[in-house]
Amino acid sequence: MIVYPAIDLKGGRCVRLVRGAMDSATVFNDDPAAQAREFAAAGAQWIHVVDLDGAFAGKPKNAAPVRDIIAKTKIKMQLGGGIRDAATIEAWLDFGVARVVLGTAAVKNPNLVREACRRWPGRIALGIDARGGTVAVEGWAETASVTAHDLAHRFEDAGAAAIVYTDIDRDGALQGVNVAATAALARALKTPVIASGGIASLDDLAALRAHEQDGIAGAIVGRALYDGRVDLKSALALMAA
Repeated sequence: MIVYPAIDLKGGRCVRLVRGAMDSATVFNDDPAAQAREFAAAGAQWIHVVDLDGAFAGKPKNAAPVRDIIAKTKIKMQLGGGIRDAATIEAWLDFGVARVVLGTAAVKNPNLVREACRRWPGRIALGIDARGGTVAVEGWAETASVTAHDLAHRFEDAGAAAIVYTDIDRDGALQGVNVAATAALARALKTPVIASGGIASLDDLAALRAHEQDGIAGAIVGRALYDGRVDLKSALALMAA
């Protein structure tokens, strides 16, 4: 299983939110590229980057730090936030982003997601962010009238590389990952699922790894890394064992 250290960008800096509330942002690093290099030095092969400002604006707002990370590191980047059209997808992939995550577009422009999966096979992930099982969009500011399971099934035949499933109620709260909901989603799908939200310890990662056969292919770890609750080298070793 792959561990994805998270870098959330707000105002050009690395921050962590609690349950998606922008006014809860805690700044952990003023230099995102330096943070990415630190993760790479620990052995991470991937990072998960979210343009938080872009998610609310509907277009990229932290392009400069994203480009800086790509220019200064060789780590593979999975990028989401404010990516709502084919031109933006193509621009990021051409610049060096390994995989683009489409979330709001899956609800509001499903044809874009299907076309992107066809045009860039293996490089498009579907972001499903859920609060109480119901999907949230536009930087989690709006609730869509669809469940996480229903939305995921709509795209089972699209060819997405993965589904990034985030439990918003646990994101940044360090209350433990929702293993049951994540595993249930993974079992219901053929598309690999990446778990996100609430991971607070190596025990959480071990609990997810126990469901690898169900289709959980990775885990995104954010605040627990910055707080020192999870050592990245230890996490990578655990998930690779």
